[in-house]
Amino acid sequence: MNEIIAYFSTIPSSHRSLILVGGITVFWWIENAFPLFKFSYKKWNHAGINFFFTLTTIVINFVLAFILLKAANWTIENHFGILQWMPEMNLWLYTIVGLLLLDLIGAYLVHWIEHKVPILWRFHLIHHSDTWIDTTSANRHHPGESVIRFVFTTLGVLIVGSPMWMVFLYQTLSVVATQFNHANISLPKKLDTFLSYFIVSPDMHKVHHHYVLPYTDSNYGNIFSVWDRLFGTFKTLSKNEIVYGIDTHQKTEEHNNIPNLLRIPFQPKRKPA
Repeated sequence: MNEIIAYFSTIPSSHRSLILVGGITVFWWIENAFPLFKFSYKKWNHAGINFFFTLTTIVINFVLAFILLKAANWTIENHFGILQWMPEMNLWLYTIVGLLLLDLIGAYLVHWIEHKVPILWRFHLIHHSDTWIDTTSANRHHPGESVIRFVFTTLGVLIVGSPMWMVFLYQTLSVVATQFNHANISLPKKLDTFLSYFIVSPDMHKVHHHYVLPYTDSNYGNIFSVWDRLFGTFKTLSKNEIVYGIDTHQKTEEHNNIPNLLRIPFQPKRKPA
């Protein structure tokens, strides 16, 4: 564990970029070999749109990273946050508790709020508008949503009282997890079900991308599935019944066009088709 802490305490930006690119590459290969759905789309064109939003997310997080660093250092220096107030414990347990809490606030909670608050949903629906969910869809977030999620990540760091190495570890696991559960891959049903008791599996997350309620408002988790099960937002749906997208933006020119996707949060509210 000490080696992990040492690595993530000083992880170079180049390594974090390599993990991002490497994850997409690996899951891209796997989903080509074992696809869940056979999409009739131009994969590179679709990927180009999602890579654009991935890049904007990277830029925003890079520019604002100093805020996270200051927040993490402040919690340690001032002995503030849940982890700082808990009794001394095994380092592995300390890490697992911290990661669970960061995932609760920085992923589950913000995701749930984005679905419940209309103005925030306007930004988040760009992610849901994708009708060809694959590993490149993982970071398809409007720049406005990237800022919203960064705010909650920072809030999580302050509430949890997590050191910076734990934040970097969480962000790394989060990137790989979201690439995995968005990938267009077909795992054996029993394996996927088993995984879903611990982490967000591909089948579990695909239900969240079904185009209509109540399934859209379910399975909010990113890394750990415990929060959906604990708060009653866990749902299942057969693969054969899943239809990707969102019922207010079904036309290709709406969800497959970068300029329009950037404008969607500022357009008049749409009714379901």
